[in-house]
Amino acid sequence: MPKKNSTFVTEFLFEGFSSFGWQHRLVFFIVFLTLYLLTLSGNVIIVTIIRLDRHLHTPMYFFLSMLSISETFYTVTIIPRMLSGLLYPYQAIDIQGCATQLFFYLTFGINNCFLLTAMGYDHYVAICNPLRYSVIMGKKACIHLASGSLGIGLGMAIIQVTSVFGLPFCDDFVIAHFFCDVRPLLKLACTDTTINEIINFVVSVCVLVLPMGLVFISYVVIISTILKIASAEGRKKAFATCASHLTVVIIHYGCASIIYLKPKSQSSLAQDRLISVTYTVITPLLNPVVYSLRNKEVKEALRKAICLRPFSS
Repeated sequence: MPKKNSTFVTEFLFEGFSSFGWQHRLVFFIVFLTLYLLTLSGNVIIVTIIRLDRHLHTPMYFFLSMLSISETFYTVTIIPRMLSGLLYPYQAIDIQGCATQLFFYLTFGINNCFLLTAMGYDHYVAICNPLRYSVIMGKKACIHLASGSLGIGLGMAIIQVTSVFGLPFCDDFVIAHFFCDVRPLLKLACTDTTINEIINFVVSVCVLVLPMGLVFISYVVIISTILKIASAEGRKKAFATCASHLTVVIIHYGCASIIYLKPKSQSSLAQDRLISVTYTVITPLLNPVVYSLRNKEVKEALRKAICLRPFSS
């Protein structure tokens, strides 16, 4: 129960990067703003290129465009307020605004996890069952997988937001983070949060361990299939197809797992904050960078688009 004579909180303050000096925060602001703009422009370019080039109207690029759209909303939910907090520390956010930010952060973050799983399944079918690929990965199946990913994100976000904001918050109102996340908010609650911690852990297992396990099992089968390919050129092409996706998967799931699956006793909010920078600022940029630089089809489509300009260089 809340303590007697305690005041119920109606708004929070973000601690953010206030422990750093003004000069360091300015450097962070410039770096993060640059990465943010690169992420937005990169994802917009990828979605546009995939939309315009008919050669890219395949399941793999459909999921890539969905991931780019989701990553864009994901970064827009977090980074603008984080950038503002770097210039003006301890910015206030009301409880409704905090709940809204947490909802969209979880929705698109979990959606990203399951889209990466769907992309892993697409690679699995393409390499291990190529003769039935067009039948299994039809348009309807792709739409169902993408819709299911978003649906799971929405469902899990509703569970988490309801769990967290059903708690009373009193006296403590400084969030030891640069955005509204589950663990920092649970630390501010003025009541026992054991049940909420269990809910958070179960949700984390469902959205991280299960999809991550499915992806890595599929890659064990994929790699064993690739090694059976007779020609070296065929093996190289198959590995190249999977390398981009596997790179993004390892970084995305790795950083999120460190924060959300770590025991509460080993949890350091300061350390979590630094790791959060990786998956809120850097990981979203990996999607356009990795897929555009390592993918010949995307680079070729981009080259064609540039050549269609009135004044080509």
